[in-house]
Amino acid sequence: MRLELNPDVRMQKLAIGSEKAPLLVIDNFVKDAEQLIQTVAPKVFIRTARFFPGVRAKAPLTYRQFVIDQLRDELLQFFQLNGNSIRFSMCHYSLVTTPPRELVMAQRVPHFDSVDSGLASIHYLFRKGYGGTAFYRHRRTGFEYVDLSRQDLYLKTLDEEVHGPDSPEPAYINGDTPLFEQVEKQDGVFNRILFYRRNSLHSGSIEKDFVPDGNPLTGRLSINCFIDAGPFIGMDA
Repeated sequence: MRLELNPDVRMQKLAIGSEKAPLLVIDNFVKDAEQLIQTVAPKVFIRTARFFPGVRAKAPLTYRQFVIDQLRDELLQFFQLNGNSIRFSMCHYSLVTTPPRELVMAQRVPHFDSVDSGLASIHYLFRKGYGGTAFYRHRRTGFEYVDLSRQDLYLKTLDEEVHGPDSPEPAYINGDTPLFEQVEKQDGVFNRILFYRRNSLHSGSIEKDFVPDGNPLTGRLSINCFIDAGPFIGMDA
């Protein structure tokens, strides 16, 4: 599979919320993005993440290298990463397959992927109106991101709240709630990719009447990656 940058690519550089976390939004990212969907057809999807509400399969190495070739300098500069190279600690096709009524508590509230400032990305590969991604502020603490210095207080406070009168109902969070305020939302537009810090509080914005489709050709399919910076040690993979 040969990936090329779409000649109609468009880029937005945003600072979201009161804490001004960087968010990079790129539309029309890949030329002929359909090949990324067709490539996934024969793959076997499995449950690999404890809190992800669905199944995953590894994305091709050519996708990782394409992102490195096209966006390394942009990502290093915009997110002020320390290093001169980027590499992937995770890169998977992701397919949301969990009905709202079956979500565990940790899937009903925004989450952070890690307490460091490494990056995450989501590349939307569906056309149906399955929603996008939203970012949140935790009302009681005021936190929009959770780093190591905030982790204990945030988790203790949230644990108290989810066992209280404002405990979230079995549904994907999709807007303001008594516990969280939405500070940014990006729609799930086909061939749009988002890059953001992994410690930002975020969640898929999915409607209450969402009906999962387990077919990757027609379901809520995306490519999700974790990206880290470091010294150049040869070709990243």
